Amino acid sequence: MVEQDLIQRTLVIFKPDAVQRGIVGEILERFERVGLKIVATKMINPSEKSLYEHYEEIGHVTARRGQDALDNVMRYMSQGPVIAMVFEGVEAIEVVRKIVGPTEPKAADMGTIRGDYSHISFGYADSKHIGIPNLIHASADETDAKAEIAHWFSDNEIYTYTNLNEKYLR
Repeated sequence: MVEQDLIQRTLVIFKPDAVQRGIVGEILERFERVGLKIVATKMINPSEKSLYEHYEEIGHVTARRGQDALDNVMRYMSQGPVIAMVFEGVEAIEVVRKIVGPTEPKAADMGTIRGDYSHISFGYADSKHIGIPNLIHASADETDAKAEIAHWFSDNEIYTYTNLNEKYLR
């Protein structure tokens, strides 16, 4: 494996609860602090069609958690704008997943974004028929990252540049 193969891009979405709680900057700082580079960003109110494509056609939520979970996440993600970002770095997908923590906040360790800023369980969210407020979406793997980035960003919205971190962290 050549060094360039280890440089990855991954999608992160700051969900409506992160935006509405006013903690996007705090969370973003964690990604920047480890040396990940922002190569794309936008704030958007995603359409129902766009959310369906992301969560069902790419993410297969129904197969993993059932139709109710898909309906709940669709309602939750429609509650306000989201901020979509693409980060780039050495093994960025795994690094971002480690920083974010597991999907279920209750299971997330302290020190992760979900462990530090949320605590709700799947059971509670399901009993209330709500999407689980877990602040962030992060691509699960390289296949998802490529599909999700292409879904949220066109090629001309993704930037190539060199930042100072690359000198020290690559």
